[in-house]
Amino acid sequence: MRDFDHWAEAGAAGWSYADVLPYFRRMETWHGGGESAYRGDSGPLHITRGPQRNPLFQAFVEAGRQAGYAVTEDYNGARQEGFGAMEATIWKGRRWSAANAYLRPALKTGNCTVVRALARRVVIEAGRATGVEVERGGRIEVIGARAEVILAASSINTPKLMMLSGIGPAAHLAGHGIKVVADRPGVGANLQDHLEVYMQYAARQPNTLFRYWNLWGKARVGAEWLLTGGGIGASNQFESCAFIRSDKGIDYPDIQYHFLPIAVRYDGRAAAEGHGFQAHVGPMRSKSRGTVTLRSADPAAPAVIRFNAMSHPDDWAEFRKCVALTREIFAQAAFAPHVRHEIQPGAGVVSDAGIDGFIRDHVESAYHPCGTARMGRRDDPMAVVDPEARVIGVEGLRVADSSIFPRITNGNLNAPSIMVGEKAADHILGRGMLAPANSAPEISPHWAEAQR
Repeated sequence: MRDFDHWAEAGAAGWSYADVLPYFRRMETWHGGGESAYRGDSGPLHITRGPQRNPLFQAFVEAGRQAGYAVTEDYNGARQEGFGAMEATIWKGRRWSAANAYLRPALKTGNCTVVRALARRVVIEAGRATGVEVERGGRIEVIGARAEVILAASSINTPKLMMLSGIGPAAHLAGHGIKVVADRPGVGANLQDHLEVYMQYAARQPNTLFRYWNLWGKARVGAEWLLTGGGIGASNQFESCAFIRSDKGIDYPDIQYHFLPIAVRYDGRAAAEGHGFQAHVGPMRSKSRGTVTLRSADPAAPAVIRFNAMSHPDDWAEFRKCVALTREIFAQAAFAPHVRHEIQPGAGVVSDAGIDGFIRDHVESAYHPCGTARMGRRDDPMAVVDPEARVIGVEGLRVADSSIFPRITNGNLNAPSIMVGEKAADHILGRGMLAPANSAPEISPHWAEAQR
């Protein structure tokens, strides 16, 4: 919530929390129950909560309460800080993606056409974007723009396309023989991501998802979902979560938890020691910054992506804090009937060096890249787009994806990325902005002197 106030303070005028909350409301239909000044009830994106039938979901929330943390009824509502139910873009047993919410309905109107092709560059004539050069069927052609070109190609491919079009760091473009249209050193810079580790525990009781970790179990889950649209397969099984502050003096959460009632790798290739469960945990505001650069002037060549993860020394201290706080949560009475022992890092891993080794071996991306065409004031040399999402230095070109984030936001990036599209749409269409919200986020009154 406070993330967006930071955006505004960093030069993205009109993108404070009060400014963006109406767009979050406009984009969603919330099925969490009741009415809320913070939630929408008629938008295209369905937001639901899992049934939390597994007792481990309640145990995680209760352990947080026992450890002294708040319990929040809605982390997307007034209070983000605390333990509670996790939400997902799932509707009637299916992932309710941006394609389901926006693209497919738009295709039915006849006002939207999907062209399957390789985008090579934005065509810029006399300082104005006039179309997009694409390759399809072995032929290169230009799709002309009647008004503007909007890039929404991700925080990786948006800066790549901009650089291929002559927008980016002048020396880098010249090194690839690309004519410089606009010298914007911020293109491809400021790459950010969320990293996480899995704190895994062996379970005392056989009530985890490991019971389905066999051919018969998977077939049963799949059959139930196919026949009824329900059951285990209708949830992503992340049904409890938490947002907490790592220390006193931090005014809003900087650590996120996802709780999962199985001990498993993200790629699903190996379950750990049979029945178990895990918490995915990581800091939300890493100080490390990476880059996206061109490999060559060939549009088919993949970009060079350097996240520079864990390159800032504070990242290590923050992850150590995550490990310590997580261990405290799982040591609460609520988990006494459930925890057999710690699988990883393992009870013997207690020194800073040992924990750092665990982090080094196990930390991985949460797949939340952003920031590579950041929004800011037009006189900011590192800004790429202005607060109306217009590319600085080129007319008729805008960006509407997570690449314009000045700084990474708390939590998963799906919702704020869609919010960017909603708000950018009003800028593109020349509409007035929705009136700023009067609802302010709740901040712990004790944040300055207490961690919880």
